[in-house]
Amino acid sequence: MNRLKTDILIIGAGSAGLSLAAGASQMGADVVLLEGHKMGGDCLNYGCVPSKALIASGKAAYDQQHAAQFGVANAGGEADYAAAMAHVAGVIAQIAPVDSQERFEGFGVNVIREFGRFISDSEVQAGDTVITARRIVIATGSSPFVPPIKGLDGVPYLTNETLFDLREKPDHLLIIGGGPIGMEMAQAHLRLGCKVTVIEGDKALGKDDPELAEIVLQTLRDEGVVIEEGAKAREIRGQKGAIEVVAEDGRIFKGSHLLVAVGRKANTDKLDLEKAGVEPTRQGVKVDDSLRTTNRRVYAIGDVAGGLQFTHVAGYHAGVIIRSMLFGLPSKAKTSHIPWATYTSPELSQVGQTEAQARAAHGDKLEVVRFHCNHNDRAIAERKTTGLIKVMVIKGRPVGVSIVGYQAGELINLWALALANNMKMSQIAAMVAPYPTIGEINKRAAGAYFSPRLFDSPLVKRVVGLVQRFVP
Repeated sequence: MNRLKTDILIIGAGSAGLSLAAGASQMGADVVLLEGHKMGGDCLNYGCVPSKALIASGKAAYDQQHAAQFGVANAGGEADYAAAMAHVAGVIAQIAPVDSQERFEGFGVNVIREFGRFISDSEVQAGDTVITARRIVIATGSSPFVPPIKGLDGVPYLTNETLFDLREKPDHLLIIGGGPIGMEMAQAHLRLGCKVTVIEGDKALGKDDPELAEIVLQTLRDEGVVIEEGAKAREIRGQKGAIEVVAEDGRIFKGSHLLVAVGRKANTDKLDLEKAGVEPTRQGVKVDDSLRTTNRRVYAIGDVAGGLQFTHVAGYHAGVIIRSMLFGLPSKAKTSHIPWATYTSPELSQVGQTEAQARAAHGDKLEVVRFHCNHNDRAIAERKTTGLIKVMVIKGRPVGVSIVGYQAGELINLWALALANNMKMSQIAAMVAPYPTIGEINKRAAGAYFSPRLFDSPLVKRVVGLVQRFVP
């Protein structure tokens, strides 16, 4: 048995673990990184990267089929599904060196390609190596949650971990789950020539602002995606190429392929947490505001910490604990400034409180500012006018922003900056945006907040009148 001692031991080389390893090693800490599967974790290999690459393929096909609005003849836009998946694999391969073992070894990280499990409160075994560490970080991420639906284990089904291995186009893709993953893959596959039915037990895109989510859902319906809400799956039956999903209310949905996209579960099964005195929860690992577990020398970051499950949150968590582990400074994680986006067309993004959350928290003090994309000149030129922005404002400061529309995932960045730095609406209004850009939507929303204060104010009109009469 080999034995190592280190400053920081990181279990998992996904987004959280890699961000931490890169930062800590380059600032002088001795770092050991364990990874028993693929470097880059879910995001690179099965999640954000391949899904956005496939969405890009679907968009290319759709744009060819809808070119006439720009004075260009529509084309067939027929997709080669195998070639589209080859494009996905190519994108992963291009990004993979950034997450590679070789790159991190170049930073001075000791990378061990084994799963890790606790054998004491300060020791982890990985293969034939035992590592003792001053600080241990659990960054094992999450995996697709497969619900215990009757018959599911008897039929072939896909998750995000196996979907991108397909090379033969599904004739009719059934998707259980109407969250972001389900809706993104529904639209992408429809645009690549598949029939698609989404089966959602409650409300599709139910965690987003319902008014804005409905704009996305209606767009997908108009394109041809069948979205069945209030259809909780009771039973799965059939065989390869002929699968049926039976809902609790008796509805039956038939298709050739089945994708299960109902959420994520934290990867804790291999860790033997009890040997380290680390308390698990239903969502992952119990942590405090500083991301420490019930064993103070052990942290948990990213999806396994049981909060928002996004790649950018994993990177943020790494920054939080670097401050405390390397410099001994207090550092706490918060969520009020964390944005997210769903990359359908139109896109849907959010930071801070939704309108419903803001009304519940602030009551009559809340002001909701709205600006529609069809008043943006660049959106008009691009024929991308569907959507709007809603800004929830308390005493001149935004507390939440919801956006649906073209480039909503890019537009939300400014508001994430504003919430992170407690900025005022006046600071957004003071920005000068180049014309014509989609980004003007943000400035116009801020302008819409001040417009009634300027244009509908008797006091302002009185002051202007006095200035015109008496000031030379």
